[in-house]
Amino acid sequence: MPTARISKRPYLLRALYDWINDSGLTPYVVVAANSERVLVPQDFVNEGRIVLNVSPEAVRNLTIGNDVLRFDGRFSGTPYAVSVPVGNVLTIYAKETSEGMMFDLEEEQEVKDEATDSSRGDSKDKPAPRGDHLKVVK
Repeated sequence: MPTARISKRPYLLRALYDWINDSGLTPYVVVAANSERVLVPQDFVNEGRIVLNVSPEAVRNLTIGNDVLRFDGRFSGTPYAVSVPVGNVLTIYAKETSEGMMFDLEEEQEVKDEATDSSRGDSKDKPAPRGDHLKVVK
């Protein structure tokens, strides 16, 4: 019996966040802010995206869960509780070196759609996921 696919994105985000911090660098994330579920200060959204400094010095109570990235931060001195579905995190990188990883928004949505469809029994109408969609990250 096939099991639902678990997204690898939150695991990769947590690992890269730790690696960036352990390297003494500043972790930033780029978020697609085009969803009602994305709670960020809209004044800082540019072309549907927002760049967030998620370093321990910049935020409080950071949680990178399997479904949501949350923290308390300040934007121009005003406190704000940020909440972002993990599927809307497009990039995590080190500010100083630009090293990190990019994610495809549509790919994450497809994983959730497939899991939902298979729980309804509709999976026979969808092709099986392919393993040849990997990308080289530099």
